[in-house]
Amino acid sequence: MNALKVIIYFSIFKYPLTKEEIYAFSSSQSLEDIEQDLRTLIEKEIIYKLGNYYTDINDATLVQRRIKGNTMAQNIMPKALQRAKLIMSFPYIESVCISGSLAKNYYDDQGDIDFFIITKPKKLWLARTFLILFKKLFLLNSKKYFCVNYFISSDQLKIAEQNKFTATELITLIPIYGKTVFNAFVSENHWAFNYYPNKTINTASLAEDFKKPIWSRTIEVLFNNKLGEKLDQFFKKITLKKWKSNFKHLKKKEFEIAMKSTNDVSKHHPQDFQTHVIVSLNERYDIKNKAFNLNLTMEHA
Repeated sequence: MNALKVIIYFSIFKYPLTKEEIYAFSSSQSLEDIEQDLRTLIEKEIIYKLGNYYTDINDATLVQRRIKGNTMAQNIMPKALQRAKLIMSFPYIESVCISGSLAKNYYDDQGDIDFFIITKPKKLWLARTFLILFKKLFLLNSKKYFCVNYFISSDQLKIAEQNKFTATELITLIPIYGKTVFNAFVSENHWAFNYYPNKTINTASLAEDFKKPIWSRTIEVLFNNKLGEKLDQFFKKITLKKWKSNFKHLKKKEFEIAMKSTNDVSKHHPQDFQTHVIVSLNERYDIKNKAFNLNLTMEHA
């Protein structure tokens, strides 16, 4: 059942889907195949249709929650675009994308505006430090509209963790700046389309060019040398030391995934959503699949 796993995946985030969305996030060859799946799953009471939405939880408030979240996402998007422009103005930033729930057209009062950022080679930690210092000094360390939690370097664009979660996050990115670099990123990570052959990336807001302000270009010139590379390694070292102290509750393997810190990658995901989502998806799918098979067995008994 192609539709079932899609529905369950988004159900983890309490997000019911339309049939068109289920098709887009599936590997089915046609919308008609999805419609047939949905009819069968509803008949067996494995999923439920609530208006134009489908979910594996029979709770109409989930639809109300989604609709409200969609409206809030549309209202907050102009602010997200402003912040993306601000981030792009900083030294060594080559591409900025909106990520997370807002990239999936959902936002609520508890949410953040997440950004996925690509930096110049050997300057990732320097670029990250400039942004974090700005957040601490001028935003009172608030991440609500400035959650810069995932950086990669433009000379190492391939995502190492290739699974349904990372494919979903990648395929739903909304790129704002850095067209050439972002296109190279997509090309390097074409594996994601093996999970989602029917999905396309929303590039409607992707700008062709961006001229950085003179202060940013000046800083890039000043540190475009061995000193800049040494500072980059210094900031990596002290950041990693701080994270290891702050997140001792994470096991080594969990830390290496959730707080990945290499010369080319910086992730700050202390809640380790990747592991949580994949485990939850498999558990819930197994439960629903067993219920479906049990219904079939009873029908033929």
